[in-house]
Amino acid sequence: MQQAQFPAPRPLGTSGILMPPLALGSWHTFDRMDFGLAVDLVRRAVAAGVNLFDVGVYGTPDTVPPPLTDVIFSAVMRATGLKREDYLVSEKLWLEVFDRDRGFRPQLENALFRVGLDHADIVVLGDIRRDDLTLESLVLSLGELLKAGLIRAWGVNNWSATNIAAVMDIAAANGIPGPVMAQLKYSIARRAIPDGKPFAALFERGLALQASDVMEGGVLVKPTPPEREVGRDPGQIREKIAASAAPLGKLAEKLGATPATLCIAFAMSHPATINTLFGATRIAHLEQALAAFDLLERVGRETLRAEVEPFWSDRGVVDPEGP
Repeated sequence: MQQAQFPAPRPLGTSGILMPPLALGSWHTFDRMDFGLAVDLVRRAVAAGVNLFDVGVYGTPDTVPPPLTDVIFSAVMRATGLKREDYLVSEKLWLEVFDRDRGFRPQLENALFRVGLDHADIVVLGDIRRDDLTLESLVLSLGELLKAGLIRAWGVNNWSATNIAAVMDIAAANGIPGPVMAQLKYSIARRAIPDGKPFAALFERGLALQASDVMEGGVLVKPTPPEREVGRDPGQIREKIAASAAPLGKLAEKLGATPATLCIAFAMSHPATINTLFGATRIAHLEQALAAFDLLERVGRETLRAEVEPFWSDRGVVDPEGP
């Protein structure tokens, strides 16, 4: 059978951005790779159509040890010889260091300095963990970044459906483009929030889904060493997820795929998914991600989702409303 063609990028709201179906994340990606391999990987990814890179800054100036993966990314992109218009960059903005007087601008300018760019195509706001900020102050600051040309669009990361609906309304009331996507944990094991009714209502309003943590930091693919940093564990179900890795591997083999390919294909099966984040430190990882399109086409969306139904670990454990 001929391999499925890489899907064309889709418009991200009214931002003018054409979003590819896959994005290469960089949370401890480039700081775990040989530099030459990283350059080759990025070149191959862009040539294949994977031209969005998530290069969120994971720390502050006093973080010890300092995060370096975004700095390395800057050097990688220079070495590839790619032009800025050849690729898209997504940055993170963290509410913990939001400046109530100057807004997000100091943080964003520092992030752009680290990656050697003059603007980010997308910024994604991190978790809400402060009670001294108003949603309106965040939206107004983002409006200033949009007006200054420092960003082209914005989204949120692991916010509740209620708070997302609120910022959508605030943005509309102030004539500011609202959030275009929600970056949510979405995997064969963690489905309760993106598959729930609260977010279904937001997707109907035009919000897009960017699937992240699709392999649970590698736990769904193989046991992850304790020293490796992975994302938070809502519902305290990671041990249960780890126990499902072996039977999930057998299912992937039955479907003629690797576990990583199966995980990515599942994330793509959600009708609201516009982009799926994955990590890659080898060319083989990129090839497995690209193979997800073929798997989805061969097996079919409904059949694939039915096959992985037994591995849904957070059903009835995590509130679909979100954090």
